[in-house]
Amino acid sequence: MNRIAAALLLILALASCAQRDNKTHLYLQRFFGECGAEYGGNIDVAHAQGECGIITTLVNRFNAQNPDIHIDVNVVAWPGYPQLTAQMAARDPPDLVTMHEGVISDYALKGLLEPVDSYLAKAGISPNDFTDASRLGVTIGAHEYGLPWDTHGGLFHVNTALFAKAGLMRDGKPVFPNSAAELMAQAHQFEQRTGKPYLIQSLVGDPAGAARNLYTYMMAQGAVLFPDPHHIKLNTPKGVEVATFFRDINVQHLGTRNMDTPAAIAAFINGEGGIYPTGTWMIGSFEQEAETPGRPLYKSYAVFPYPRLWGKRVEYVSGHSWVVPMRKRTPKQREAIARFFKFMAAHNYDWARTGHIPAFKSVLADPRFMALPHRSDIAPLAAMGRQLPPYVQRQSAIEGLVGEEAAAAFTGQKSVPQALADAERRVDELLGHLD
Repeated sequence: MNRIAAALLLILALASCAQRDNKTHLYLQRFFGECGAEYGGNIDVAHAQGECGIITTLVNRFNAQNPDIHIDVNVVAWPGYPQLTAQMAARDPPDLVTMHEGVISDYALKGLLEPVDSYLAKAGISPNDFTDASRLGVTIGAHEYGLPWDTHGGLFHVNTALFAKAGLMRDGKPVFPNSAAELMAQAHQFEQRTGKPYLIQSLVGDPAGAARNLYTYMMAQGAVLFPDPHHIKLNTPKGVEVATFFRDINVQHLGTRNMDTPAAIAAFINGEGGIYPTGTWMIGSFEQEAETPGRPLYKSYAVFPYPRLWGKRVEYVSGHSWVVPMRKRTPKQREAIARFFKFMAAHNYDWARTGHIPAFKSVLADPRFMALPHRSDIAPLAAMGRQLPPYVQRQSAIEGLVGEEAAAAFTGQKSVPQALADAERRVDELLGHLD
């Protein structure tokens, strides 16, 4: 037998061993961690816990309920965008990807994502079904570029035992300020009566938190942060006022100053301050502490959106969405994507158990959601949440630059005008190099 004939026989033999399941395969790429050892075969969504457990179980259940489709999953290290960019450059992207809504513009404006209008229509989903915050997160121009999955943003996580000691509880709920001046007065009262700082702050290595504070309270005053796709405006009277306020909190020793995120989390859990402004993703961990006898937060935890200090009650938020990278697909694959969207929309309540705000109005009003701990208190975030304009690219990188300079202003490493001017310069340079 010659070598060519032998090679052909080997190829045929290998082909006969390959799996032929006649299923429509979709390649899904996500973050949220790997937990196959615990949830790899689980399809009981109601008993799954945590981001990883719930998303793993949901995909398992979809595969079980759709025997003609199979979702092949690749779990990437957070956030996964360098790998996705490389896959797109090689013209071999996944079919479905979890994406932060602040990142969608980076890909959509370069023609790398499909508008999902047709998939939503096939799934019987209308953009009017989305909450205000989630719809803003996926809309660019006249098209939707993702199935929104949640809204997440900053919250005031509160130690109610310390608030009671400070005389700042009324009818079982924390008393929040309605202006910057009221917050300062309450913070002084809190410090005088408890001997502890009003705010626990992660100002070291957490630029997202500092940027979130600056964005939120400038937006609340109607500030236009990005007048066009290539410039940011922060060094304005409104920006100076907000940054100076947070600097005064530190000058007057009303907040912690030298903590990174792990230290701030530990401080809040151990009852070392009144409020920790951090995200929706910490609700589960803090609620577990609040349910554990003997722990400092036992029966002493509440959580609410940021209070109104200026202007309107508005808060900067982001969210997770399912996007569809641009590539050739068969009609069966397109039908499978629509069915996946319909399934995931139907299970948005299950995802909301993670602590994130649901993306659908119907889930937000669902008695099951409202019955979950603290959800009725944080639900307003779905209406008051605001994203950056959809024409702004590199939002994640911008958040890092703005957060670094804002933290420098808050802690006194730079003067407020200098820090805001430096933030403007660095962001404008970044945006000026984009196509």
